[in-house]
Amino acid sequence: MNQFYEGIGISKQTVHQYARRQTVFDHRLMQLMEEADDLREDHPGCGVEKMYYTLKPDFIGRDRFVDTFMQLGYRLKRKKNYSRTTIAGKIYYPNKIKGIEINAPSVIWQSDITYYRVGDKFYYAVFIIDVYTKKIVGYEVSDHMRGTANLKALKMALKDNKAPKIHHSDRGSQYTYKSYIDLLKSNTTTISMALSAQDNAYAERINRTIKEEYLDHWKPQTFTQLKSQVKKAVKNYNSKRSHGHLGKRNSEEFINYWLTLEPEERPVITIFDNEN
Repeated sequence: MNQFYEGIGISKQTVHQYARRQTVFDHRLMQLMEEADDLREDHPGCGVEKMYYTLKPDFIGRDRFVDTFMQLGYRLKRKKNYSRTTIAGKIYYPNKIKGIEINAPSVIWQSDITYYRVGDKFYYAVFIIDVYTKKIVGYEVSDHMRGTANLKALKMALKDNKAPKIHHSDRGSQYTYKSYIDLLKSNTTTISMALSAQDNAYAERINRTIKEEYLDHWKPQTFTQLKSQVKKAVKNYNSKRSHGHLGKRNSEEFINYWLTLEPEERPVITIFDNEN
C-alpha cells in the first residue's frame, strides 16, 4: 500500500486524515438529518434552502447542504394554487397601500379567506397578517363563510396587538360586514381594499403557506383536527419559521430585534404597486 500511495503522490497519513475527517463529517451529517427530521415534523412544508437557514449548520455550506439534502430525498412536492373563496360585496374602499413605505409593526394588516377540504366537506379559515413582521396576528377556522368568523379573527388580533393604521383585504362581503367595519373604525383604522390578487399578495401567500407547508402534510381528518392543526401551524409559523427578508429571523425574533433599533436603523419595505 505504501508503494501505491507513493505512486499516486500522497502519503498514508494524508489518506488516514481524510478518512477521519470523512467519518466526522458523516457523523455530523447524521445528526443534522435528525434535526432536519424534527424540523420537518413541526414545519412539514419547509423547503431545503429555508431548512439550511433555520438549522444553521456550521460544518457545511448552503450549496452543499441543498445538494446533499435534495439527494437524500428532502425535496418537496408542490401542489397547484388554490381557488379564491370570496365574493365581492357591493361596498368597497379604495386601495390605500400601493407603493407606500413602512418600517414598523401595526401599520398595515392584510387579511384573506381560504378553504380547506376534509373528506367531502369544505371548511374555511381567515388569517390576518402584519405585513411588516409577517406575523399572523389573528385567525379563525369555521364551517361557514359568514362575516362573524372574520370578526372573531379581528378581535383576536386586536387583543394582543396595537390596532393597525390600515386594514387591507380583498372586496369580499365578509370585510364589509357592518360589525367588522365598525370595529375597525372605532380603532381609527383606515380601510383599504384590493381589486386584484396581486394587491392582496401578503395575505394570499399566508393561505398557501399554511395549507401547503403544514396542513397538506398533516392531513386533518376531522373539523376538530383541522382547528387544532391550524393553531399549531400558526404558532410554528410565528415562532419558528425564518424569513429571508427578516434577516433569516422568525416573526417573533424580528419583532424583538426591531425593538432594539433606533428609528433610522429600522428596515423599510415598500408595498408592491402594479401600476409602477
